[in-house]
Amino acid sequence: MQTVADFLLDRLAEFGVRRIYGFPGDGINGIMGALNRAGDRFEFIQVRHEEMAAFMACGHAKFTGDVGVCLATSGPGAIHLLNGLYDAKLDHQPVVAIVGQQARAALGGSYQQEVDLTTLFKDVAGAYVEEVVTPPQMRHVVDRALRIAKAQRTVTCIIVPNDLQQLEAEAPPRAHGTVHSGAGYVVARPQPSDDELARAAEALNAGSKVAMLVGAGALHATREIVDVADALGAGVAKALLGKAAVPDALPFVTGSIGLLGTQPSYRMMMDCDTLLMVGSAFPYSEFLPEEGHARGVQIDIEPRMTSIRYPMEVNLIGDSRETLARLLPLLSRKTERRWRARIEKDVAEWWKTLEARAMVDADPINPQRVFWELSPRIPDRAILTCDSGSSANWYARDLKLREGMMASLSGGLATMGPGVPYAIAAKFAHPDRIAIAMVGDGAFQMNGMNELITIGKYWKRWSDPRLVIMVLANQDLNQVTWEQRAMEGDPKYAASQDIPDFPYARYAESIGLAGIRVDRADRVGAGWDAALAADRPALLEIITDPDVPPLPPHITFKQARAYAESIVKGDPDAKGIMRASIKELFA
Repeated sequence: MQTVADFLLDRLAEFGVRRIYGFPGDGINGIMGALNRAGDRFEFIQVRHEEMAAFMACGHAKFTGDVGVCLATSGPGAIHLLNGLYDAKLDHQPVVAIVGQQARAALGGSYQQEVDLTTLFKDVAGAYVEEVVTPPQMRHVVDRALRIAKAQRTVTCIIVPNDLQQLEAEAPPRAHGTVHSGAGYVVARPQPSDDELARAAEALNAGSKVAMLVGAGALHATREIVDVADALGAGVAKALLGKAAVPDALPFVTGSIGLLGTQPSYRMMMDCDTLLMVGSAFPYSEFLPEEGHARGVQIDIEPRMTSIRYPMEVNLIGDSRETLARLLPLLSRKTERRWRARIEKDVAEWWKTLEARAMVDADPINPQRVFWELSPRIPDRAILTCDSGSSANWYARDLKLREGMMASLSGGLATMGPGVPYAIAAKFAHPDRIAIAMVGDGAFQMNGMNELITIGKYWKRWSDPRLVIMVLANQDLNQVTWEQRAMEGDPKYAASQDIPDFPYARYAESIGLAGIRVDRADRVGAGWDAALAADRPALLEIITDPDVPPLPPHITFKQARAYAESIVKGDPDAKGIMRASIKELFA
């Protein structure tokens, strides 16, 4: 007999799903039994916590372009998925969550672990969340959940009561009130009209100081971005999720933008007369041109995301690569290159500034140096992940990515926790490529540590076993500490910000992984070399100075005043942060 759970898996397989991240429970026993019967048709990855399953599904989507699938039991298991699912939703990633539910006859009876899951998931999976209540319904629910997730690049949810999972699968009868869906997905490719392209080209050709901002929607359009930038004499800034869109070695690439961005990106945006935004939902208007100071053209595949960050003159709805390719022949190559020359000069000076900052002495290690030393050592085709926190500052600024690399973090949600599970998902999706996760000790203690156990369980499956987890160990929830100082004018609140010391490298060794601890600046490079050359996944623990300030590209008077007030009010680390700040500013 084919059960409803068996049919669910068969239908997922028709859509190309081969890997499911999850954690078992009695609410999904029928599905787990079906997975067992399916044999090697599916790879079930057992995580340590359901939130990690959702993060891995999101990471899978980011690094493959395919739908990520996570599985959790009813009640608490389903609830645990939410943060990772919101990460996927806010970063526009296709993820399907499959969750169990109590038996249908018990619903409404205040039964154990009974949660109104349809209501619970209605926001995060608002595009499509459905509870299956009869066997013939399963077919179209799976079909729609997969198609909508893919088409809208969002989260959908399938709720399956545990008693239904064991029933015999049924095809919908050919009768009134039934739905007869089919499997498969066809990619829709909206394209702007010739007239819209001509209007965009007119605006771009008229500009003498063109700035480009590219995001995650342009990750597959590297060559087209470079060609358009060359024709326009433009500089290219990158939103965090678009860090891998263009190589950092190109002299006109100004790097990241925003609070975690660079001075060349900030200066270019403040001085440009034309803005071309491609595949980005970058949210901070203070880092874009002042309204009315620049003409704007935007390319995005999603109409609802246009003219939301800057009032654009022309909005082109379509795939970034195809749209740029059609736009390029309409652009007049700019012969006046003073704008481009200034950008390239700013970029060259900025890289020298970053190197000088990275080499400033600290107690014991400057965190910027950790990333600066990694940059030339990143292997070809590496996949890099980062967590939220101060580590994201150095990831955004100090790493020079090359063509062929992939990289991501939590953009829209900016949640702590995805650095390690993203890297794990990257290894399952691309077992022949090295993955590097860069996390702070706060995020690692929150949930990354437990997933080392997952790495220990599965790493021998990967053709290239190398997975490096680098932990910045400074015993401080550093990003929030600095935000308290620079944004609120409050001194560090040690009760909330100090976190326990922990022997991270020794812990990794205790479960069979490589463990490397570095507490001297002159050993940082050697530490990276050892971790990247290890014959198994490695934990690189680097003891860093929490007093090194993550300086924004532009310091406002309000920020400077707040910082001074935090010191006057008696910050417990006042001496250290003043000394480190002076060194950084001087550099």
